Amino acid sequence: MTLRVSQGFLSLVHFQLAQFADRDDVRSLVVYVAQTDQGDTPALVPVGQWPHQNPALEPVASSSPLRQPADDRRWLPLRHERMLLGALQVQTRTVPWPESLGQRLQAVALCLTEALRQDLAHQRLQQQLQRQEAQLEVLVHQLRNPLTALRTFGQLLLRRLEDDPRNRPLVEGLLAEERQLNRYVDALAALGSPAEAALDPAPSQPLLLPPLLSGPQGQHLNDLLEPLLSRAAATAALQHRDWRHSGSLPEWRGDSGAVAEIIANLLENAFRYSPPQAPLGLHAGVSPLGGPQLCVWDGGPPIAAAERETIFGRGVRGERGQGIAGTGLGLALGRELAQELGGNLQLLCPPAAISADLPAAGNAFCLSLPPQPQQPAH
Repeated sequence: MTLRVSQGFLSLVHFQLAQFADRDDVRSLVVYVAQTDQGDTPALVPVGQWPHQNPALEPVASSSPLRQPADDRRWLPLRHERMLLGALQVQTRTVPWPESLGQRLQAVALCLTEALRQDLAHQRLQQQLQRQEAQLEVLVHQLRNPLTALRTFGQLLLRRLEDDPRNRPLVEGLLAEERQLNRYVDALAALGSPAEAALDPAPSQPLLLPPLLSGPQGQHLNDLLEPLLSRAAATAALQHRDWRHSGSLPEWRGDSGAVAEIIANLLENAFRYSPPQAPLGLHAGVSPLGGPQLCVWDGGPPIAAAERETIFGRGVRGERGQGIAGTGLGLALGRELAQELGGNLQLLCPPAAISADLPAAGNAFCLSLPPQPQQPAH
């Protein structure tokens, strides 16, 4: 039989019982916690008593005569709904209890019941979290094996295609995707690590991306965007869709990892939610902020005017997203990241409002970034 209550609950028991030191009519108080073992009727395990000089008490089994009331002994159950959490045993020198004593004891019983309920719920959550962390550790470990094999086979295949410029980009794209998957695996592995726990436990702003998926500061944006655009072009080719990339990628350095995450989400949404025959693409230009503007557009039906702002809420999905797998998180995360970077993410309809060579019907999600961050002088 293992008893699990927190030190905080034990301290509360000590405080609650000590307040009866002014009552000459109270002989002793004992707080018990109900504990089951292999489905048996709960035994009552003592966790605190007053006065403290009393000898250590033994658990009270369900068949013990101590569980029966006596002239000078009463039990106040600590019960939540239909579940017995524990009990408060009261022995007095005065029978019947004075009304003032009864009221104080009832108040203490209610306080201990709620505290014990929350304490046990917290422990269950902690146990669940520990199990999930252990499962996550195993999954991350097992994920690394096939990823390592993919990288090895990809590198070997790349050597064989050394004189094949037509197919080499396909294998290079696979290796780039493998590196991105490894970044996600590294971010998963870092969850709950000592380094992660060393972060401010109560940051003023929520952490939108794990550190391994944002930054490092000053990384060239093109290095992260080009694999995404290659992936998009390959996906469009497989789906027999018209993919267009117009404008030069910006020469921008900053938190390029966060920018790449935004664009990746926008591209995923464009392929997922636009009709199979609709064209799509990325247009690069200059934002009203004076920095780069990257717009992921599609030529499908425009999003309803009433939804064009609400779809940026967490968990909110538009009408055309109903029935399609998704969480409603991508646009909310994208806007929050953009604003954290000093920019913005907004929906413009139609794409032709950005450039005359884009479709006159459809949707364009435009990421506006601030001007190039100042580089330190050398």
